[in-house]
Amino acid sequence: MFAVDPIRDAGSLAGVGEARLDVSPAYMSIAPISSILDTLTLLTVGQHIALLLWVIGVFVVWRVARARGRRTTLAKEGFAVIALLLAIFLTYAAGAMAARPMAQLAVSDESVIAIDFHAHTKYSHDGRAGWTDDDVRRWQRGAGFNAAYITDHRTFEGAERGIASNPGVAGEGTILLQGVEAGYNGEHVNVLSAGRRYKGVLTADLRDIDEQSLMLAAMFPATTPLLIETIPGNLSKVLVPNPRGVPPVQAIEIVDGSPRGLSRPTRSRAHRPSRRQSQPRARLRLRQSRVGTRGARVDTDANSGLARDADRFVVAPNRRRAARDPT
Repeated sequence: MFAVDPIRDAGSLAGVGEARLDVSPAYMSIAPISSILDTLTLLTVGQHIALLLWVIGVFVVWRVARARGRRTTLAKEGFAVIALLLAIFLTYAAGAMAARPMAQLAVSDESVIAIDFHAHTKYSHDGRAGWTDDDVRRWQRGAGFNAAYITDHRTFEGAERGIASNPGVAGEGTILLQGVEAGYNGEHVNVLSAGRRYKGVLTADLRDIDEQSLMLAAMFPATTPLLIETIPGNLSKVLVPNPRGVPPVQAIEIVDGSPRGLSRPTRSRAHRPSRRQSQPRARLRLRQSRVGTRGARVDTDANSGLARDADRFVVAPNRRRAARDPT
């Protein structure tokens, strides 16, 4: 009923002045249709079920009321049911697969960088078929992201291909960086720069985090890998060190774009850990950075430069302002 800022701080839910969503004339020209299809893609599983039940209920009431004033046959009603199911299918298919203009994230200051920490390619079992690093780059640029981490499951191939074709100068295109999505205490986490800066923190098959290696890497702040909890799932498993002393995650993915992921925050509030359990917390925010400004050189050979400083600068555990890591 009331307008809500499309980009908000995850902690305070207040608007973020550094960023906004821009829409193109093409988007506005089909705004009613785009709004409906965009809304469908943002519903949770429960909301999808509720919507379908409501549509079916309205359809039944309409057909019953219509039948009272005129003669009908079983065949006519059967055709009406088939038409309804076909309309539902086509609407959802258009929302999921139809190419259409999209809103774009825009920042008001060129010293602010927008980063997506979770993207997949065809090399991941849950990636889109045929989706290459070039497709990821094109989509991320269209969405307004300056950089994006390719975090496929059990492989670095998509990320490495993306890094190999990165632009040499920041601002000439979206920079792709390397990460991996792996298991950790029964949860899924993204490990940034896992195959480059943090080699050895994963098991040999890249499926899970090697807890002993992670504990060794976390002995010094400068070598602690950055772990981001995805979806999110059971936060009590990853926000505090476990009994074996394995470090917690440093950041939380606020929401996943899938219907299952979109429904997680609502369920998580019912099982929120206590204040003591929820420390340390981390907020993922847009931050001002001296790295990645237009025209600055970007070193992607060793995944340093933008990659390293993005890890330490954009994700700021328990701090109002992020401070540059001296490393």
